[in-house]
Amino acid sequence: MKTLEDKFNLFEEKISRSLAGGGEARIQRQHEAGKKTARERIDLLLDPGTFVELDQFAINRSSEQDSIFGDGVISGYGKVEGRLIYVYAFDFTVFGGTLSRTNANKIIKVQQMAIKMGAPIVGLNDSGGARIQEGVQSLAGYADIFFNNVRSSGVIPQITCIMGPCAGGAVYSPALNDFIVMVKDTSYMFVTGPDVIKAVTHEDVTKEELGGAISHNSKSGVAHFVADSDEQALMQIRELLAFLPSNNMEEAPVLPTIDPVDRIDERLQELVPADPNKPYDIKDLITGVVDDGIFLEVHPLFAKNIVVGFARLGGSSVGIVANQPAHLAGVLDIDSSVKGARFIRFCDSFNIPIVSFVDVPGFLPGLIQESNGIIKHGAKLLYAYSEATVPKITLITRKAYGGAYCVMGSKHVGADVNFAYPTAEIAVMGPEGAVNIIYRNKINDLNELTQKIDEYREEFANPYRAAELGYIDEIIYPRQTRLKLIQALEMTSSKSQQNPPRKHGNIVL
Repeated sequence: MKTLEDKFNLFEEKISRSLAGGGEARIQRQHEAGKKTARERIDLLLDPGTFVELDQFAINRSSEQDSIFGDGVISGYGKVEGRLIYVYAFDFTVFGGTLSRTNANKIIKVQQMAIKMGAPIVGLNDSGGARIQEGVQSLAGYADIFFNNVRSSGVIPQITCIMGPCAGGAVYSPALNDFIVMVKDTSYMFVTGPDVIKAVTHEDVTKEELGGAISHNSKSGVAHFVADSDEQALMQIRELLAFLPSNNMEEAPVLPTIDPVDRIDERLQELVPADPNKPYDIKDLITGVVDDGIFLEVHPLFAKNIVVGFARLGGSSVGIVANQPAHLAGVLDIDSSVKGARFIRFCDSFNIPIVSFVDVPGFLPGLIQESNGIIKHGAKLLYAYSEATVPKITLITRKAYGGAYCVMGSKHVGADVNFAYPTAEIAVMGPEGAVNIIYRNKINDLNELTQKIDEYREEFANPYRAAELGYIDEIIYPRQTRLKLIQALEMTSSKSQQNPPRKHGNIVL
């Protein structure tokens, strides 16, 4: 019979084997590739000493390969800034981090626990994909994970960090998540790799061009954040989580701030140019009014004509949606409509108020936009604003023309409080276009044309007509922006609104 000491020694031996992963040689190769190991990544993500590992001694019983404790996935829970977080990390040193039925079950377990306990879940992806030796069992594991991703959507925040390869069917779990972080130069994701593409279409393309971090952050819009290293990526996740509630039944954490609620910023008086065609950076306005100037931009490299992200006002988390006059004049196009709609729906799912800064000349005209469905994609943004029941505060800083005025958080799509600067122009179209239509072939003199444009701007393209009709609640000085937004958020904090009973709406896809 084994003594107590023998049993403890056996236990320690098994723990040691589990912590060793795929062995020192493979760990060394991971480090040489500029990547952390799965355990190192978890330690960086979570508060020190809080990680509790689950299924540490799980082994793969369906494979002829040597069994390794953990079988390529490390899973469990811990804390970020003292709040419960579930996490799983693919261990590339064990069978290339490939997904087996065993480690799929480990991921499914933490997914189900996260839903049950109402806590965010973070996946750290560094995997060679499905374990080929297992055939349909690994595919079934992926499908079960996808199913849980969908069940969790809008219930708990789901975040994936791509820290190595992610290819084939494996990409669909991150795609179903709320946010994707990618690491520059070491991560990539695609459905079909370069070799297959070359065989089928004869195109020569690199992994980076096809599915690298910059490609997915700037071109496809699949990823939301890009980091220079594993460490930076994990810090980005910690920062993001600080703005989010743990689940859809809670509010986001309120953090104390020494930034005065009634702070007046005289610099804002001169920020918006008098010339409606002159660009300015809307992020200067955002950082000028939010708590401590801290703004976490989401999708900063994609569809730059619209800016979305998280900030705090009076300590409370808010989602910011803003047209960007410094890029394409802030016009709405297909990509910016989809980007804005997705972000608004996330905020609405998790009780985060939406603050919109509007300076939009309209929707981008052209054959390419129309052929690619600007009508249906623009409708996504309209749908998202209309469906959202969280507090919605809108400020028109300058232009709000045509259908874009309606779409961008107007009173008519359910905004609770609508502000405008004295510089705002609210009209069916810009003064130049309107005068050209009204006086077509009737004005030949440039001076007369300029006079008519000025008259139209004074009489129609101003915020006072909308204010007379109650479409604008208050016209404010730019220096008052912070105070007015915080007052509006405090007033709407007890908002209670439900959409008509239904299984779900049919958003334009």
